[in-house]
Amino acid sequence: MPQTLFDKVWQRHRVTDLEGGGVLLYIDRHLVHEVTSPQAFDGLRVAGRRVRRPDLTFATVDHNVPTDGRAIDESTLSGKQLAALAKNCAEFGVPLFGYLGGKQGIVHVIGPQLGITIPGTTIVCGDSHTSTHGAFGALAFGIGTTEVEHVLATQTLRMAKKPKSLGIRYDGALGRGVTAKDMILATIRKLGAGGGTGFVAEYFGPAIEALPMSGRMTICNMSIEMGARAGMVAPDEVTFEYIKAEDRPYAPKGGAFDQMVNDALTLKSDDGATYDRSESVDVSSLAPQVSWGTTPAMTVNIDEPISDPSDAGEEKALSYMGLKPGTMMTDVEVNTVFIGSCTNSRIEDLREAARVAKGHKVAGGVRALVVPGSEAVKQLAEQEGLDAIFKEAGFEWHHAGCSMCLGMNGDILRPQQRSASTSNRPYEGRQGPGSRTHLVSPITAVATAVAGRFADPRELI
Repeated sequence: MPQTLFDKVWQRHRVTDLEGGGVLLYIDRHLVHEVTSPQAFDGLRVAGRRVRRPDLTFATVDHNVPTDGRAIDESTLSGKQLAALAKNCAEFGVPLFGYLGGKQGIVHVIGPQLGITIPGTTIVCGDSHTSTHGAFGALAFGIGTTEVEHVLATQTLRMAKKPKSLGIRYDGALGRGVTAKDMILATIRKLGAGGGTGFVAEYFGPAIEALPMSGRMTICNMSIEMGARAGMVAPDEVTFEYIKAEDRPYAPKGGAFDQMVNDALTLKSDDGATYDRSESVDVSSLAPQVSWGTTPAMTVNIDEPISDPSDAGEEKALSYMGLKPGTMMTDVEVNTVFIGSCTNSRIEDLREAARVAKGHKVAGGVRALVVPGSEAVKQLAEQEGLDAIFKEAGFEWHHAGCSMCLGMNGDILRPQQRSASTSNRPYEGRQGPGSRTHLVSPITAVATAVAGRFADPRELI
C-alpha cells in the first residue's frame, strides 16, 4: 500500500501498541532547553533514574538568555532556570551548549546547524516550534514537561494516537520581495489558526522544491500556528547539500553520509499515496503578508486594507491591536522592528535583510534590533560584514537568543507599543504586557524599519 512521508517515518519508529490505546514511539533526538526541563530532571532525581541516552540528548540555553551580552543574574527566575540547566546537565551527563559559547543558540536553529537534525528521524523538545526540524524529512514536534521526563528516562514517547495526514501542495514561483514567511502566513490565513488541528502537514510542490533549507524550516516552524502537530518536507538534494556542509560536527560523514542519503531518498511519499486531507496554494500572485490581529490567521496583503471583522474574535483582536476595519497597513506606524526568533534568524535570513537594509537608515523614533539565531550565525554574519551593514543603518546588533519573540528577557515592548516582528506568534502580551505584534518577513521588517510604518519591501528592492 502506498505510504506518505509521515507514514514511513511513523512506522519506522513505532515500538508497540499500548494497552488501552495509544502507541509507543522511539525517539532519535531529544533537544532540551532551560524552561521546560527543570521539573523533568527533578522527576528523574526523585525516582532515582538516569538519562537513558545522554548521547542522543542535547541541551542549550535560549529562551531566557540576555541578548546584550550582560552577565546572568542568578537571583532572577531566568537566572535560576539557566543555572538549574547547567547543574542538571552536569549531573546527568547531557552535553550543554552554554551561554555565549560557540555552539549556543535557539534550539531550533542549532539543531540543523550542528547536524543533529537529519532525515527520517524522530525529534522532540519541550517547545512547540520543534516542528521546524520537519524541513529535513524528520518527524519533529513539541512535548510537555512530563513527556520530557519520560523521554529522558526511556528514549520513547507515548502517543495517544497517530495524527491524520494533511498534504499541502504549492504551485507557481515566488515573485520579487515574497518569501517563505509570506507563503506560510498566507496558508494559515487560508486554513485558519485551527485548520491543521489533529494533522501532520506535508509540504510539497514546485514552490517548496525551489526553497532553500532556511525557507523550508520557516514553513515547518509555523505549522503549529495552524494547529498542526508537525510539518514535514521530503528530503532531496537541497537537504543533502545543507547537511554536507563542513561545519556540522554531529552530521554523518563519509560512508555514513552516503548511507543516510540512500535511506532518505526512500522517504518521499509514494506515487498513489493519499492524505486524509489535501490543500493547495498557488504562490504566483502572492504579495508580502503582514498580520493585523492576534493570530497568524489574521493576516492581509501588505497593500490591502483590513477587512470588516467576521466574528467576535476578530472584533476583540482589532480592539486589542488598536486598529479599525478599512485601515491600510501601510498607514500604521511602528515603534519597534525585531528580526530574529527560531522562525527567521538564520544566516540566510540575515543576508536577505542586510541586502535590503544596505544604504538605508532606520526611521527616527523606531527601535530596530537584529538577534542572530545562534552565536555561530552571529560570528558568520560578522565575518561577512552583515553586522556593519545593520549597524550603519541604525539597527542594534545582539547576541543569540529567543529575545523579543516571547519577552522572557529584557527585550520586550511596553504596553501598546507596536512591533513588526519576524517571529511566529502575535498573541496578546507575547512580546510584553499589552504589546501589539505584527508578523512579517525579514525583508518586510527592514522596509518597515526604514519607513517607520509597515512598508512593501518591493519598494526598496
